[in-house]
Amino acid sequence: MEETLEKYALEHINDYADLIKFKSISAQNLELPETANYLAQIFSELGAVCVKKLGAKTAPIVFAEFNGNDPTKTILFYHHYDVQPPEPLEKWDSEPFEPTIHEGKLFARGASDNKGELIARLLIVKYFQAHGGLPVNVKFFVEGQEEIGSPQIEEIVTQNKALLKADACIWEGGGKNNSDNYQIVGGMRGISVFDVEVRTADVDLHSSLASYAENAAWRLIRGLATLRDDQGHVLVEGFYDDIEPLSDQEIKAVKNSDFDLEKVKKRAGLRKTISQDPKFELVNQPTLTINGLDAGYQGSGIKTVIPHLAKAKLDCRLSPSQDPKKIATLIQAHFNKHGFADLKVHYRLGELGFRSEMNDPFVALVLKEATKIYGKDTKYLPNSAGGGPAEIFGKTLKLPILAFGVTYAGSQVHSPNEHIRLADFGQGTQLLGEILTAYGNN
Repeated sequence: MEETLEKYALEHINDYADLIKFKSISAQNLELPETANYLAQIFSELGAVCVKKLGAKTAPIVFAEFNGNDPTKTILFYHHYDVQPPEPLEKWDSEPFEPTIHEGKLFARGASDNKGELIARLLIVKYFQAHGGLPVNVKFFVEGQEEIGSPQIEEIVTQNKALLKADACIWEGGGKNNSDNYQIVGGMRGISVFDVEVRTADVDLHSSLASYAENAAWRLIRGLATLRDDQGHVLVEGFYDDIEPLSDQEIKAVKNSDFDLEKVKKRAGLRKTISQDPKFELVNQPTLTINGLDAGYQGSGIKTVIPHLAKAKLDCRLSPSQDPKKIATLIQAHFNKHGFADLKVHYRLGELGFRSEMNDPFVALVLKEATKIYGKDTKYLPNSAGGGPAEIFGKTLKLPILAFGVTYAGSQVHSPNEHIRLADFGQGTQLLGEILTAYGNN
C-alpha cells in the first residue's frame, strides 16, 4: 500500500470531530446513549453489515461488523467512547469538549483516550471502503463504561461469543513510549479498587477535646501507613504470593524496553521517585497507592473540629496472575492483625490482567509491519502498566490481544490539555492499514 492512508487520515481528521464533542462522562452518567446513537449511525453510514446495541440502555455497547475481501479472517477492534471528567477546568488552555488543533496537536478530552484512536479506525474503514474494500473482516466493540471498570463486559462478551468471534483483537490504542519509540503492547496489569473507612465517634467533636478523643483522620493515616514502606514495597502478608514469573522471552522484551525515568520526571515535574529502574515493576509487580483522602472540614476559613469519620480511596495495580478480590481481603486481614480492625475495606471493582503469547503469529506480523514504519527501535512490551477488561476477551474468545495506536506518552491522558500529535495520528493510522493488508495477504 502506498502511503496514501496517512495523508488521507490527516486530511479527514475532522470528519468525526463531533464524536469528541459529546460529554460522554461515565462517572457522571452524561451523554452516553447519545454518543452510542451517534456511533451506530456512523457505522451504518460506513456500510456495516451489522450494527447492534448491547447491554444497558443507559450506557449501550455499540457493535458493528464489516465484511472484507478475505472472508476467512477477522480482526476485532476494542474501544470505549466514555471519558474522564475534564476537571480542573481552569488548567485547560482550550474548551475540553471542543476539539482544537494548535501547534501540530489536537487537544480535547478524549483526544487520546479513546476517541482519537477510534476516529483513526473509523477513517481506516472509510478509506478502504473507497479504495477497493477492507482486506479482512473487521468488527468493532465500543463500550461506554471503561472509565468506571466496565461492569457489563463479562456478561456481554460471554453471551455474545459467536457475534464477537475473531482471529485477533487490536485493543483501544497506544503508540510511542516515553523515549518516543513506537511500542506494541501484549496485555495489561490487573487492578483492585477499594475504599477504607474508619469512624471514631458519631459526630465531629470540638478540637479542644483532642486531649482524650481519638481523631478519625489520625487513625486512618496511622493504619494506611502500615501498608507500605518508603520504597513502595507492600507490607501486607500474602500480597506477592500469586505472581507468576515472566518467561525468558518476556524477560528479554522487558530488558530491551527503553523506559526513561528522567524523561518521565521532567515531563511530569515529578519531584520524588521510589524506584530508579522500574521497568520490571511496571510489567509484573503489583502496587498499592492512595487515590484520595477525605476527613473533617475542608472549606474556607477555620473550623476547629475532630473528624469522626475518615475515608480513603485506594487502588492496586496487579500482576496478570493476581486476583483483585483476594487482594482487598488480604488488606482487611492486615488491618485486623495489626490493631486496626476498625478500618473497614469496601471493595469497589477489579479487573484481572492479561498477557498474550509472544510466539503467536499475529504478534510477529504486527511487529514486522511496525518496524517497517517506525524502524529497528520499535519495542514490544508483554503488558502495560495500566488496566482494562482485556482478560475477559482473551479468555472467552481465545485470541491474541495487542494494543497500539496513534498516541504518545506525553498525551496527558486523564489530565487537562489531553492531546495527540497529528504526525502520530497519520503514522499510526497508516500502520494499522498496513497490518490489515498484510494480514489479508498472509
